[in-house]
Amino acid sequence: MAHRFRELIVWQRAMRFVTSIYTLTRDFPPHELYGLVSQLRRAAIAIPLNIAEGAGSSSANDFARFLDIALKSTYETMTALEIAERLTYCRHDQVAPWLDEADEIAAMLVGLGKKLRSTATVQESSEEYSTVVSSI
Repeated sequence: MAHRFRELIVWQRAMRFVTSIYTLTRDFPPHELYGLVSQLRRAAIAIPLNIAEGAGSSSANDFARFLDIALKSTYETMTALEIAERLTYCRHDQVAPWLDEADEIAAMLVGLGKKLRSTATVQESSEEYSTVVSSI
């Protein structure tokens, strides 16, 4: 089941999101380079990476599993952004648009995962039906 992940809007948005996170974290304190900056960047990067990895899966259910991992990384990124704001490493007006974008990416991941799972269920049902019919 090869998917053209570069054509997925959610992957494209996740890629733009990563670059925005890198830009935002450039001005964080140097002592956070191996702490919050690293964690925030790794979590953001994991979103499109897991979408791409899942697209190479052999089944719709496996792809959906990778989307679940990407979703968890989205939530992790959102939490790290809120921590950065609370520590005053960035202002609310800098963080708010990226929290909104992360919310939208999360919704897209959930929607795509549901669609893949329903497709997999339909395929499994028709395979079971074919097996039952052919054995009669």
